Amino acid sequence: MPRPAETALGRATASPSVVTFGCRLNSQESAVIQSHLVQADAGDTVVINSCAVTAEAERRVRTAIRRARRERPNAEIVVTGCAVQIAPERYQAMPEVDRIVGNHEKLLPETWQAADGESTGILDIQDVRETAGHMVAGFDGRTRAFLQVQNGCDHRCTFCIIPFGRGPSRSVPIGSIVDQARQAVAMGYHEIVLTGVDVTSYGSDLPGRPTLGQMIRRLLACVPELPRLRLSSIDPVEIDDTLWHLIEHEPRLMPHLHLSLQAGADLVLKRMKRRHLRADILDLCGRARDLRPGIVFGADLIAGFPTETDAHFEATLDLVETCDLSYLHVFPYSAREGTPAARMPQVSPDVRRERALRLREAGADRFNRLLDREVGRTRRVLIEQKASGRTEHFVPVRMGDNPTIGLDAGAIVDTDIIARDAERLIGRPLRIVKQSNWNAA
Repeated sequence: MPRPAETALGRATASPSVVTFGCRLNSQESAVIQSHLVQADAGDTVVINSCAVTAEAERRVRTAIRRARRERPNAEIVVTGCAVQIAPERYQAMPEVDRIVGNHEKLLPETWQAADGESTGILDIQDVRETAGHMVAGFDGRTRAFLQVQNGCDHRCTFCIIPFGRGPSRSVPIGSIVDQARQAVAMGYHEIVLTGVDVTSYGSDLPGRPTLGQMIRRLLACVPELPRLRLSSIDPVEIDDTLWHLIEHEPRLMPHLHLSLQAGADLVLKRMKRRHLRADILDLCGRARDLRPGIVFGADLIAGFPTETDAHFEATLDLVETCDLSYLHVFPYSAREGTPAARMPQVSPDVRRERALRLREAGADRFNRLLDREVGRTRRVLIEQKASGRTEHFVPVRMGDNPTIGLDAGAIVDTDIIARDAERLIGRPLRIVKQSNWNAA
């Protein structure tokens, strides 16, 4: 993952800026914060939206805070995000920090209307029971809209500190999701990505306990003009029957699933307190491919979890090939204070790094094979910028030289895949299927 701090700082300016660390949800929330700062006319403000998933992530956060103070000595430095929610005193004690803001408060407009240095307090995130849907259209220079439908997590994986930063699972009511999706389509966006911390737990806290699949079915029925819907990371054992039906029958639900797997050996999965075993992963991938031939998978994997042996690691490595996992997010295990895994016998840091490297190499190999398979096919590409975009399977495509039709950002284009280069496909556009009513260029 790129380090946003490298590009978000270093500008001598009085305008507000947000430096983001961590997950896609954090990136989306940073865009919400940025809009609140602009509306509040916040002036010379730097907001650091932190991550606590690993010790390295927190180290980068602290480095960014110190750098922000050096480069913008007169700015108000505000730190928020999971690291602050979990250990507020650690960041409040930093001399460079003017104010800290909790994960719930950071999304409220009134938080950013406070005067410089005025503390808004940090709520106990475990007491938060509601979440508002936040849609960000085209953040990070993209042409798809990201819609938060859920926040928090009720599970307690032994390695994970995030539930203590995000609080309990809470869902956005379906009506609000539909309204925001309609707004996105009216603005010209042709793809929506549903995001959250534990998206497949959606609805367990709402009246009637609607499932994720039921919510998606209603969303697609109520917004028939939406061409493409995509899911962020999902849990392998929480795919409900309605979602399976949509995977098989709904072409607007993109054939690309990113799975929260973490490991491929049963003993490690049990020690992680995951709710699936290796057989569940194999069954999921097999069933999905039977229902939707050509569907592609990504996965989150942890390398060097405590007690992981060479044989355990080889089982995870084998899973990448057996399930043909084309997009990998690989993390060397990082002990988080207060988690059960931190008290288990640890694998040496050198072994963790070496195993992470091997997993990334295996993932790169599977991605290269995906590129090879796509050559000669016709795909629908959502144009992002500079005549490039993504297929239904989220594969990056660059249009060949001198395309014969205009390729405005936001358009969906039928495309012949004629070749590939080192990291993406090369396409020849055939016809525009959907033309956006805006031009992001």
